[in-house]
Amino acid sequence: MLEHKYIDREKSWLAFNARVLQEAADDSVPLLDRLRFLGIFSNNMDEFFRVRFAAIRRLSLSGISGEKYLGGISAQQLVKDITEIVIQQQSESLRILNIIETKLGKENIFIINENEISREQENFLKDFFIQKLSPELVTIILNDLAEFPLLKDTLGYLAVKLVMNQTAEVRYAVIEIPKTINRFVVLPSNNEKQYIILLDDVIRHNLSSIFNIFDYESVSAHMIKITRDAQLDIDSDLSKSMIEKISTSVKDRRIGEPVRFIYDQLIEKDTLQFFLDKMKIVSTDSIIPGGRYHNRRDYMNFPNLGRFDLLYKTNVPLPIPGLSLQGSILEKISTKDYLLNAPYQSFSYLTKFLREAALDPKVTSIKITLYRLAKNSQIISSLINAAKNGKKVTVQIELQARFDEASNISYAEQMKTEGIELIFGIKGLKVHSKICVIERIENEKIKRYGFISTGNFNESTAKVYTDVTLFTSHQQILKDIIKIFEFFDINYRVHRYKHLIVSPHYTRTRFYKLIDREILHASAGRKTHIKLKMNSLSDFKMIDKLYEASNAGVKIQLEIRGICSLIPGIPGMSENIEAISIVDNYLEHSRIYIFGNAGQTEVYISSADFMTRNLDGRVEVTCPIYDQEIKNELIDNFDLGWKGNVKARYHSYKLDNKYRVRKHDPVFRAQLETYRYYQNKIDVLEEII
Repeated sequence: MLEHKYIDREKSWLAFNARVLQEAADDSVPLLDRLRFLGIFSNNMDEFFRVRFAAIRRLSLSGISGEKYLGGISAQQLVKDITEIVIQQQSESLRILNIIETKLGKENIFIINENEISREQENFLKDFFIQKLSPELVTIILNDLAEFPLLKDTLGYLAVKLVMNQTAEVRYAVIEIPKTINRFVVLPSNNEKQYIILLDDVIRHNLSSIFNIFDYESVSAHMIKITRDAQLDIDSDLSKSMIEKISTSVKDRRIGEPVRFIYDQLIEKDTLQFFLDKMKIVSTDSIIPGGRYHNRRDYMNFPNLGRFDLLYKTNVPLPIPGLSLQGSILEKISTKDYLLNAPYQSFSYLTKFLREAALDPKVTSIKITLYRLAKNSQIISSLINAAKNGKKVTVQIELQARFDEASNISYAEQMKTEGIELIFGIKGLKVHSKICVIERIENEKIKRYGFISTGNFNESTAKVYTDVTLFTSHQQILKDIIKIFEFFDINYRVHRYKHLIVSPHYTRTRFYKLIDREILHASAGRKTHIKLKMNSLSDFKMIDKLYEASNAGVKIQLEIRGICSLIPGIPGMSENIEAISIVDNYLEHSRIYIFGNAGQTEVYISSADFMTRNLDGRVEVTCPIYDQEIKNELIDNFDLGWKGNVKARYHSYKLDNKYRVRKHDPVFRAQLETYRYYQNKIDVLEEII
């Protein structure tokens, strides 16, 4: 019998990041994409330490054990366990990077350092340093400063040691590696050979120029990086606006407590100790030895060098059968529902919907929730266009969308200037729902149109995140959306919804009832099942309910990309539950919930995962699917993922990320087969026409 009923969510998350690392190690993945996965792994780790590890560390330092909230492990032990896992994963990532660089060499792509520069490259880099790099450098001599400078969260720095001539005095300095310049400098090619050098090494190569006023005997530079607690502490001052409070809190994040310090393990001991002492980093913090380079998240933007043969083939987003980007989308939606599955299908349908609404003289109002937006958002442009055309535009924008706070504040100020009515959410509740409703005058009456999605209204992430969006003119569903906006305005009034399932008031209890119904069917001997696709499953009470269903004989299939605190396949607890994770070229982000209901299958899409925060602490929306064709499509989507045997791994209590066994089944790569599924839909429609 297992010691615990649940897997710790932090360890489960680290297991997810290990799956990303598996992609970087996979020989079947194109080389430049393997580098991209290394970058994603590193970026994920940064966010993990800034948020989750920081929270566990605070709990640990408070002296509270926290076992009740952490699935039976103390916060103090968890901090130690996490540090051990991370050190192992960092070591593995370095090993993988070395392998990839060797393979790149066989493709005539060479990542060189400052000791491998040719004379021709020397001339190029001299000019590059003088013209571009030197003006951007921030270099600080540290010995005589009254106060140690604040090192910025997640930036890379070179810790410099200068040993003076004659006196042998040691001086220390720090150089900030600028973010304004691409970290990978492409050097002039030599015949068919292509060369790249990291900005870090360009700086190392020019240390003599940077410190030429010092009479030194030797100079060395090793990379360090600090990660800070990213928790926002929101001011309770009622005289300040929400924008002011969030802005101040984001600025204060710069001085958050250190939670991780990474250093080049070849750094001199005295240099390392100098920085640890000055930054007041002690053994309770996570101190991680690393390689020569940190901030490997930059590999997400490694130059392609024109070598598209070393990248995944780009699949062109497909059209939605029966829905043209040339004609009126509203006219089509007025007769039936449509489903958009990005990135397999074009996200342009969503922006086209808003652009059409902005220009349509019959449209009087637009209401939308926004969480994360693209850098140059077409969504914002369309909403501003609508306001300029006299529409009443209401936007609920979540200012506390983690790490997007500054961007959302900037967009909020831009929209406010254009006369858009802004709603900044509800105290204590993030608004994570993905909803939009417009009102249009038809035959002297108001008719509503809208969409509900599992993902953000973000053109950039829609290229790599799988999400589904329902376009509908179902008047009762859209009336429920109007009630949600009324809740934003008057949030002490709890509305009743006829169709939508809305957090924080109804999601948990409604899903309990849906699971209980499956239990009743199974107990009565009727065939039934539960199929759930989500990002994370960590709520213990919801897990207990699924265990209960398993023990009643309900067959449960779980596709969970990230955290899975449920332990599947354990006799007497979860023997009827299987759980897999798919990590591939696209990031699986859709939430699709299917309940067999003894043959009367019900299908839902949702913005909510089965995490406590989504069920009880956010405004989330789950929408039933009534159109039979779309129901079938979503069931097919789930089943295509479930058949996957190339990029699918099993969730288990061992957290070992074992790949799904193929046995005698043919190779089935779920994401590729899903794209083919939508291609086939177009081909079938063209044959009918």
